[in-house]
Amino acid sequence: MAAITQSPVHRTGTFDPNARLTPAAWMKANLFNSPGQILLTLATAAVLLRFLWFVLDWGVFNAVWSATDPETCRQATGACWAVIGEKHRPMLFGLYPYDQHWRLVIMMVVYLATVVLSLWPRCWNMRFLVPLWIGTAVSIGILMFGGVLGLRYVPTSEWGGLPLTMLLFTGTVLIGMPIAVLLALGRRAPLPVARGVSVVFIEALRGVPLITILFVAVNVFPLFLPAGVEVDKLLRITVGIAIFFACYQAEVIRGGLQAIPRGQYEAAASLSLSYWQTTRRIILPQALRICLPAITNHIIAAMKNTSFVIIIGLFDILTATTAVMQDPLWRQFYVEAYLFVAGVYLFFGYALSRYARQVEKWIAEGRI
Repeated sequence: MAAITQSPVHRTGTFDPNARLTPAAWMKANLFNSPGQILLTLATAAVLLRFLWFVLDWGVFNAVWSATDPETCRQATGACWAVIGEKHRPMLFGLYPYDQHWRLVIMMVVYLATVVLSLWPRCWNMRFLVPLWIGTAVSIGILMFGGVLGLRYVPTSEWGGLPLTMLLFTGTVLIGMPIAVLLALGRRAPLPVARGVSVVFIEALRGVPLITILFVAVNVFPLFLPAGVEVDKLLRITVGIAIFFACYQAEVIRGGLQAIPRGQYEAAASLSLSYWQTTRRIILPQALRICLPAITNHIIAAMKNTSFVIIIGLFDILTATTAVMQDPLWRQFYVEAYLFVAGVYLFFGYALSRYARQVEKWIAEGRI
């Protein structure tokens, strides 16, 4: 029996995916089981070690970590991480008034705390989440806009950096997900009118680039408003990105709906459940579980799509970094600055991916 648990192949010759291998046995089976694979493993290891040494030599051993004079970085042979310390505030907060950055720090703490609580299964209660998000939205509005409680008023045209990216991303998901669900249900609805409208809407919006939608939201939409009526540009952009996101997400959810066996609908009908009761209690929860990996993928893509606001004059974290690195004294260290921004995107994207995997684990264990 010990031999069986140590190898993925039983004595019968069948493969056991649940069998456990020791590290040495795994390496022999997957990295050194033939002369060709040995050569490939050694060549890959050599390339990876060479790259790792370059990264450590450039990014750690010979790097400049703190300096107020860019000349110190020019004389070094490694990275100039000092540019992050020197320029991190305009990179993170964009055009927002420098002396008001403390408001953005508080805003991000409140925002992240709310997100963490919202993702915790024990807090999945609408009686708790709805007041929580309403209070968070009011708090963020007061901090970002000001104009009350002695705070200086700051228009949305001066918002930027990481807080703007976070707000655009959150607005995209909170607005886009309900629309995506409605579009997915509409495309499979028994009513021809609802089905036709959903199909036209999805195909039309998926057929144009996001840049076009942003231009329409900024330049075309105001032409249809009555004289004297104006909708904030940030709100228009958020809704535009959300609708674009919803059209792609709707097709993902529709795939999950199609994967539900017909017997589920028949069982619901035998219990005399209405269409909406069947959808809300039986069909939709299963469909969302099935397509959770794809939903997560589009949510991560939505976070990165916020960088497109550069074309309409909003300074998210990427645009703010590009603007900051126009400083001739620090311009040559743009690689370090963009690596910092990439690290921010990687952190949030990886966190979302890990959380989605944890949700899948909870589903498999029957905890949710």
